[in-house]
Amino acid sequence: MTTVMEQTDIQLQRGEDGIATITLPGAARFNPLTGAVIDGMRALLEELADDEGVRVVVIRAEGKAFCPGHDLKEVRAREEQTYHRDLFGRCSAMMQQIVELPQPVIAQVHGIATAAGCQLVASCDLAVAGESARFATSGINFGLFCATPAVAVSRNVGRKHAAHLLFTGEFINAARAEAIGLINQVVPDEALEEAVQHMAATIAAKPPEAIRAGKALLHRQLGAGLADAYAMATDTMACNMDTDAAREGLDAFIEKRPPRWPR
Repeated sequence: MTTVMEQTDIQLQRGEDGIATITLPGAARFNPLTGAVIDGMRALLEELADDEGVRVVVIRAEGKAFCPGHDLKEVRAREEQTYHRDLFGRCSAMMQQIVELPQPVIAQVHGIATAAGCQLVASCDLAVAGESARFATSGINFGLFCATPAVAVSRNVGRKHAAHLLFTGEFINAARAEAIGLINQVVPDEALEEAVQHMAATIAAKPPEAIRAGKALLHRQLGAGLADAYAMATDTMACNMDTDAAREGLDAFIEKRPPRWPR
């Protein structure tokens, strides 16, 4: 089933395999995050959060690029700080929705991913890029420090790597993005969709209850001290053990057979 956000042409397609795909529309300006696109994405993410039939979400784009970030013409057209605070706040809320979504989210990146587009990649749980993809937090080149992208990017890469991206605004290629941890995998451009679908299908085949609990724990413990993180993890492990999926998985291992996950 395909849902289209009429104002923005963002598409949401749900597959019978449990994989949902959000597609940015491929506008002439490389899929900028306009206010309307941000609001459309937020509505779709809210819809997906309640859909237990969806096990994995892929974010991709049509056209020449993944996402260049905010629409700078739209941003410059207004002078009021209240407007800018609201716009950037809505975008930040969208990025947090991706992190808080129960399902893992994979970014399928081609072309450029810059500024808030790079933030979008960093906010996803996983990212696969075509070998010609390029990444930058390039706001500084226009007199703007990429402050909100810095939050997501610095949670993916080391501090020195984040500082270099943010202070120089320079582009890095896909191989470098993989080396510093911004993305998981680089593949030939023509194999990008296949690689993402393989990753998504691999995750979708796992027990969804364990995946959802694991994603929540993974992000929650990152902001905690060591002792609190282990306390959270211990609770998650104990609750996970008390599920049909864990019982089936362990029995299958002991009995040397493939697991038959409960549906």
